[in-house]
Amino acid sequence: MTKMKMQTPSLCSGEGSIRRFYAPYDAIRLPTVARAEGVYMWDTAGRRYIDASSGPVVSNIGHGNRRVIEAMYEQAKKVTYAHRTVFENEPNILLGDLVTRLAGPGLERAYFVSGGSEATETAIKLARQYAVVRGDAARWKVISLDPGYHGATLGAFAISGDPQTQTVFGALARAMPKAPAPFRYRLPPNHDSDSYARYCAAALEELIVREGPQTVLAFMMEPVGGLATGALVAHDEYYRTVREICSRHGVLLIYDEVMSGAGRTGAFLAAHHWPNARPDLVTLAKGIGAGYTPLGVVLAPSAMVDTVVGAGGFLHSYTYAANPLSCAIGLAVVSELIDQNLMANAGAMGSRMRQRLEELQATSGIIGDIRGNGLLMAIEIVANKETKEMLPAERQAVYRIVELGIERGLLLYSRRTANGKFGEWLMISPPLTVTDEEVDEIARLIGETLAAYEKELAS
Repeated sequence: MTKMKMQTPSLCSGEGSIRRFYAPYDAIRLPTVARAEGVYMWDTAGRRYIDASSGPVVSNIGHGNRRVIEAMYEQAKKVTYAHRTVFENEPNILLGDLVTRLAGPGLERAYFVSGGSEATETAIKLARQYAVVRGDAARWKVISLDPGYHGATLGAFAISGDPQTQTVFGALARAMPKAPAPFRYRLPPNHDSDSYARYCAAALEELIVREGPQTVLAFMMEPVGGLATGALVAHDEYYRTVREICSRHGVLLIYDEVMSGAGRTGAFLAAHHWPNARPDLVTLAKGIGAGYTPLGVVLAPSAMVDTVVGAGGFLHSYTYAANPLSCAIGLAVVSELIDQNLMANAGAMGSRMRQRLEELQATSGIIGDIRGNGLLMAIEIVANKETKEMLPAERQAVYRIVELGIERGLLLYSRRTANGKFGEWLMISPPLTVTDEEVDEIARLIGETLAAYEKELAS
């Protein structure tokens, strides 16, 4: 009987590439990454790019960090996997103690998972089980903002506000109630940012009352917006008022800090910028593993966790929860944040970046707004700065700008939330290791890229 030989696919065929899920065959091929160091990445042709968005706001401490690579190797030599039901592991213990100390009072427990979507699911389930254990089983609704994004799993999707994805996947999940996002750039008639913040907070309370406070479990929001709102920072009054509303109605306040946490805004948690609006639960991911490993965490109060444990334990787990290899990597990442004073650098370089972007805005015809906190920033692209008119949706403006940036050695991140219904923006969020010179280089390349796009518009 003749044996069949397996055909080895060509290395360059790309047939098994993830790209095949997103782009047609005739789409322009992206460069293939070869190596990365600090804020720079190189493709296989030897061309260098500067990572102005930390990928999708992930690479908080830059690429090729020696401390993290050594921690990977040392832990891999010892043990890469041990399940929580048979062993504790030292990296989990050390990392849990470190992040809860940095998070501060009221967030004494840490549950480590593999990313932001898992962290969202974990936080929701912990909140729900806590309510049931306390005799509040009628509470199950999780309110969030429109627009908003909290992950790709179905539970996380149900509390994300994006009408485009709702059209496709809505039948698979029970959509949760949405409150308006407190934008500060595009405002309804007869509103300024102060009055609109008050309006949005009042709309949240009205929604809780309309749904029935006894049925509302939690309100989840990003304290500094990610891609869904383009680094939105609400008016200070909004955070305080939301905290008061949630407390008044017995609703848990959950901060999604998947993008804004781990030092990116100049503090370990963005929540630390509003001490009078402390959340009940916090989710972190992206920067906590900094791209070196899939890692997320839910930070919770000891009283909540102890109540759940007293009733038999948390009815939730993942295969890779508290994985020793990932926790060892996370420990090295967070230790590097502290030892290299990167949170302070995020604040200082964020100020420099804002200044450079404002200089560009003064001469650019399409930078409508600059917003954010620390090194979590965005620039909103418009057709007309005076009227804030958006560019036509069919132009897919930010995606074309990303392409033009790649041609110039600039890597940017963007997505047109709800097909551009609320505007379109580019995330400006380089690694927290970025220097003065690198900030200036990023700003120069952004200027050149936007000028090239304006030239295309004119022609």
